[in-house]
Amino acid sequence: MPDTDPWEYSLYIPNDLRAVTVSRRTLRLVLTMHGLIRLVDVAELLATELVTNAVRHTKGPAALRIRWSPPGTLRIGAWDADPEPPEPPAAFGRVEELEEGRGLALVRACADVWGWHPLARHGNRGKYVWCELASA
Repeated sequence: MPDTDPWEYSLYIPNDLRAVTVSRRTLRLVLTMHGLIRLVDVAELLATELVTNAVRHTKGPAALRIRWSPPGTLRIGAWDADPEPPEPPAAFGRVEELEEGRGLALVRACADVWGWHPLARHGNRGKYVWCELASA
């Protein structure tokens, strides 16, 4: 049974493609421990796409954030140090033709809602790309 109290985890990661696997496995563990195993497969796909974009398309560190808001919303987000907006997702019909650029199209197709916003903190700039899944 999922938690009835809100919670949030943040995982700070280096600019290293191995961080994608670490993020995915951490997400699986967090969701399993909080009784949200039914969301794991889709959540892993979404987190993989968001973290991959953060690591592949920027040069600095990144972070994965996982937040649960009762009664049933899981928000997954990735922060990176690049303030440039993400490329708009390709039309889903075109995704099969592309070698790259499928990530946000998959996020748009699998999440209930997604978005991004710029961040500024302690003089550093960046962005936060997020998506949400409803547990029902």
